Amino acid sequence: MHGTRTALLAALPFWLSFLLVPLMWISVFQGGWTLLLVPLATWQLFSIRDLVAGLNTKNEDPETPEAELFWYRAVTLAWVPVQMATLFGLLWYVPKASHLSMVDSWGVFFSFGVLSGTIGINYSHELMHQKQRGERWLADILLASVLYSHFRSEHLLVHHRYVGTPRDAVTARYNERFHRFFPRVLKECVTSSFTAEREKLIRSGRSVWSFRNPFWKYGLLQIFFLSCAFWFGGLLGVFLFITQAFVAVWQLELANYVEHYGLTRKHLGDGNYEHVLPRHSWNAAHRWSNWLLINLQRHSDHHYKPSRRFPLLQNYDELEAPQLPHGYPLMTIFAMIPPLWRRKMNPNVRKWRAMHYPEITDWEPYKNAQTPIPQLYKKAPPFGGAVRAFS
Repeated sequence: MHGTRTALLAALPFWLSFLLVPLMWISVFQGGWTLLLVPLATWQLFSIRDLVAGLNTKNEDPETPEAELFWYRAVTLAWVPVQMATLFGLLWYVPKASHLSMVDSWGVFFSFGVLSGTIGINYSHELMHQKQRGERWLADILLASVLYSHFRSEHLLVHHRYVGTPRDAVTARYNERFHRFFPRVLKECVTSSFTAEREKLIRSGRSVWSFRNPFWKYGLLQIFFLSCAFWFGGLLGVFLFITQAFVAVWQLELANYVEHYGLTRKHLGDGNYEHVLPRHSWNAAHRWSNWLLINLQRHSDHHYKPSRRFPLLQNYDELEAPQLPHGYPLMTIFAMIPPLWRRKMNPNVRKWRAMHYPEITDWEPYKNAQTPIPQLYKKAPPFGGAVRAFS
C-alpha cells in the first residue's frame, strides 16, 4: 500500500488528534486564555495548515488487505480509552480546582466538547460502519459519552438510505440557515431513528420492546455516563458533562450541515429516487484537515462505499463530485455566519445543478423538501454496506 514507507509512518499523520489531549490539560492547569487552545487548534491551526499544504488527491488501493491497515485502525481504537480517561479526569479534577472560576470550568468543558465532537464523534462514525462487534461497541461508548446514542441508528438506517431526499433530516436544504437546521435536526432525528429501528424489528417479527432494540443499550449507557458525572462532580459535574455533550453535538451537526448542503437526489417518480452517487456529497481533499478528521472530508466516497475504511476512501475530481472551497474547520465557521455561507456556497450549488441536472427546470420542490417522501424499504436497500455493518 505504501511502497518503501512503513505502515506506521504512513499512518502517523492521522494520529495528530492525540496532540490535542495535552493542550486540553494545559488549559485545565493554566486557565485563562489557554482555554482557547483546543478550539484554536481545531478551527484555526488546521485551516491555516490546509492553506499552506494544499490538497492531497492521492488515492490508495481500495483493495488493500485489512491486515495492512493495523496502524490506521489503531487510531480509532486507541482514542476511546484516551477520551474516557480525559473525560473522567476532568470530571474529578475541575469541580475541585480552586484556581478555576465557574466561567473557567465551563470553558474547560466547552473545549472538551470541541474535542469529543470533532474527534470522538467522528471516530465513532468510523467505528459504527465496521463489521466487528467490538468496534461497534466502542462507537456506542463514544456516542453515549455525548448523550447522542441514537445517531448510530439515524446515520446507518436513515441518513445513508435517504440522503438527498425529504426523508433525511440531515440533508441541509438550499438557503436553510444552520441556526434553523440545528434545532430541526435535533428534533427530527430522534423520531426518525426510533421509527427506523421499530420498522426493522417489525420486519424481523419482533416487538419494539424487544431487547434487540438498541435504544435499551443507548439509554443504559447514557444513564451510566450521567451517573458517573454526578459521582465525580455532583450537580456541577452533571452540568459540565451536559455542556461538553451539547458542544460535541453542535460540532457534529455543523459537519452534517456542510456535508450535503443543497445537494439532492433526482426524483424518478412514484416516490423513487436515483441511487446515491459521489455527486450527492461535498468532497474536500484538504490535506491537514483530512488528517485531523481521518478522511471524513472524502465524504463522496464514504456515501458511495459506506463500509470502506477511512485510509482507503477515494478522492473525486470536480466532474464526479462537488468540491468544497475549504476544509471542514473553516467551512463550519462560515456556516455560523449565514450571509458569508450563502455567498460561498450558493453559487457552487447552482453550478452543481447545471452540471448534473440540466433537465430539471423547477428546483423549488427540491429546495423546500417538497418532492415525494420515499417509501420505507421493504428489504435491504442498495447501500448494503451500511446495513450489514449495523446488523
